[in-house]
Amino acid sequence: MTGSLLTNLPLSRYEVDRDYLARENPALIEELLENTDTRVVVIFQSQALLASPTSLALVLPDALPAVEFFVYLGRSLSASSPEPVGTPILAAHIVDAGHLAEASWGNLRKIGGELSDRDAGLFTEALGIINWHESHLFSPRTGVPTTISKAGWVRVDPTNGSEIYPRTDAAIIAGIIDADDRMLLGSNALWESNRFSLLAGFVEPGESLENAVVREIFEESGMRVIDPVYLGSQPWPFPASLMLGFTARLDPAQPSELIPDGTEILDLRWFSRQELADSLPDIVLPGHTSIARAIIEQWYGERIEDGA
Repeated sequence: MTGSLLTNLPLSRYEVDRDYLARENPALIEELLENTDTRVVVIFQSQALLASPTSLALVLPDALPAVEFFVYLGRSLSASSPEPVGTPILAAHIVDAGHLAEASWGNLRKIGGELSDRDAGLFTEALGIINWHESHLFSPRTGVPTTISKAGWVRVDPTNGSEIYPRTDAAIIAGIIDADDRMLLGSNALWESNRFSLLAGFVEPGESLENAVVREIFEESGMRVIDPVYLGSQPWPFPASLMLGFTARLDPAQPSELIPDGTEILDLRWFSRQELADSLPDIVLPGHTSIARAIIEQWYGERIEDGA
């Protein structure tokens, strides 16, 4: 399996022009709501309204229940979608589904890999920016409620005019390989005991990505690693991360006893390809939407079917 696997990560796909200059128009949202060409991605309780199990429903603005706020996502670039190229698209955050309560709703973790390039990008963008809004309702400087500006891409402190922009937290995730070409997988304390994935962690201030790989792996497993190699990245809006994928090798000059940190990681195991295949009926791997699954499958050499 070639490195091209990581160039088509499910949530890194995109067919939308974000059209950022249009955000400077203070009347943009109002104008788009009056434009009959505009379509809306509807988000309710972190789920998106679906037209089918594998496609988003892009609805007319007047088909919506009460909307808490809108965000301008950009213009469609997809030539294969029902809506024509250039279609302006908004995201609507609703807190009451109203007449859409019995409609079909989708979870990005579960369906991200099944969506088209355009829909995967729209859902990821919409969920990421809406999650940011939900966590920045108040100014970090004055504590007063902030207001929305620039088509949903800025919040403003009304007392001093300071602008708060969306942030994304960088996190590394690494496939660790030993001298026998085995991969290290761990079980997180927040998961069921038979779920295993790669080790990961947030990049700290003043730290390079490569140093974050070395530090996080040591903190969570007691293993010293060398030669971090960057593979690719994928947004992970749960709530606001960019996952940066790496491989690294176990340092042969250092002790190799596995020591789970006992707080985040409760169990650690080395898997050969055959051992992983033999364990599949009994362990759960990360979902196909995640970069973790892509890195595991790149090492394994082929797609791994769940429950195989």
